[in-house]
Amino acid sequence: MGEKIKHAIGVKGDFKTAILPMINYSYANMFMGGAGYIISMYFMIFLTDVVNLTLPDASKVVMIATIWDAVTDPAMGIITDRTRAKTGKHRRYLLWGIPVLFVSYALLWNSYGLDGAASPTKAMVYFVLVYMLYKTAYTIISVPHTAMLPELAPDYDLRTQYNSVGYLFNSAGMVPSFLFTVAILWLFKSNDNITSQSKPPFLVVGLTLAVFFSIAVFLTYHKTREPSSLDNELPPFDLKYLLREYVLVFKNKAFRQYFFMSLAYQFSTGFYGTSKVYYIKYLANQYKSYAVFNAVAGVAEASAFPLNYALTMKYGKKKCGNIVTPLMVAGLAIGLFMQTSTTNSGAATLWFLLMLLSMILYPFGMSGLGFVSTNIFPDLTDVDELITGRRREGVIATFSTLIKKSVSGFMSYLVGKILFSFGLVTGDAVSDYEKTTGLLYPQSELAVWGIRICVAVIPIAAALVSLVLLHRFQMTREDHAMIRAALAAKHKYGAVKLTEAQIARIEAVSGQKFADTWLAEGSDGPNAKMLETDEDGNFAVLTEEA
Repeated sequence: MGEKIKHAIGVKGDFKTAILPMINYSYANMFMGGAGYIISMYFMIFLTDVVNLTLPDASKVVMIATIWDAVTDPAMGIITDRTRAKTGKHRRYLLWGIPVLFVSYALLWNSYGLDGAASPTKAMVYFVLVYMLYKTAYTIISVPHTAMLPELAPDYDLRTQYNSVGYLFNSAGMVPSFLFTVAILWLFKSNDNITSQSKPPFLVVGLTLAVFFSIAVFLTYHKTREPSSLDNELPPFDLKYLLREYVLVFKNKAFRQYFFMSLAYQFSTGFYGTSKVYYIKYLANQYKSYAVFNAVAGVAEASAFPLNYALTMKYGKKKCGNIVTPLMVAGLAIGLFMQTSTTNSGAATLWFLLMLLSMILYPFGMSGLGFVSTNIFPDLTDVDELITGRRREGVIATFSTLIKKSVSGFMSYLVGKILFSFGLVTGDAVSDYEKTTGLLYPQSELAVWGIRICVAVIPIAAALVSLVLLHRFQMTREDHAMIRAALAAKHKYGAVKLTEAQIARIEAVSGQKFADTWLAEGSDGPNAKMLETDEDGNFAVLTEEA
């Protein structure tokens, strides 16, 4: 049965050599999927409705920490790229990040009695510092983990398989974290409404999940192996070197196409994710079903995985995004006309079902662009190598996140600012009114439209831009196979000779004149070798020893 399953999904090799390394690498995904999922669901409303920070102050917390995250990512990328160690240049940082992860995630959900209404500055400063510490832990772990993949999985389809297993482990982190959080909130009677009385359950959640995520990262560190980096040649490190490293990144046309596509995708998911809880609680008045909606959304996103994987393996890395993204837009569009659930049972049922439909369509469609973005990224390092002649996984990964996370931080602040400017009321002012009167707090029509803009209008526009940019992405499976074969031949023989058609494809993908690339060096000399193919016409990727 195991062999049949491997054949069906296109995995070659036995369990020990093919499947187990993917599992070992992906344990850390339980942290990166689960920790971020709980933060996206609860952290903003924890700040506004439990700690009683205003929306602008809560948004500043997220913005400052996210920009800090953006700044530290490139530093971590350069550190990993310049690390020389027998055990490889990435693994050790996973171990070093575990203590920082444990402490920061536990502190993130504990306000130590600080109240945003009584001491807004103290509360905001505390959460800025703690969230920055958590973002530092995430950087120390996630940057080396991401940069490690191109070395562990050099093949186009093998990378898709690694990322697919990673998606499964994301779910393995998200689902138990979500279920545990919901169970603790229910046990402390905070499942129906989160208020300033909900501090104890969040403290329990933070401590317990900190242990869970730390164990997951340790398993990847302990069980994953990567090649030695002792032989890496390192250029002198100075400001000129630093600037040149990042200028070179953007010379890569494949990277530019990926970057702007994923940036638009991040705008869409970021605006929606930040404002979703306010959408459900204050616009639709369906917060009692918040856990149900998120459970359905999780199942919908996971159920899209087999389709995304099959489309990717058969047609390449763009197909699933082209096919399922319209469902994402349809799910977002429901937010344009969602109405508040009322005591009228028929109307309440209708709006509940529409919200449920939105929670199915959006994550199912969102998964397509997410799957595309994740799977395209490792291939960019090969294009970068043909231009520069060096493996720069860390720099490639972190240049992208430097800008995208800076934008994300500003975006989080912008969501809070929009909602506040449109008059949305949050925190104890709402819960006290509803306890006293027994009525739903009357948010203004302007406030409702503020939510619609953040949860539907902007996300739809950004998703459509991302989809258009996806259509323009150049590199195919065949292009990548040819590029890998050319790089391997260059390393083996010192020079490689390509046909005019192959040169044209390299120029289309890289955006560089072939003559200006490292790959072109020596291509006119007597030692240059043509690319070899097997009897099926597939390019042969030769090793140094071959």
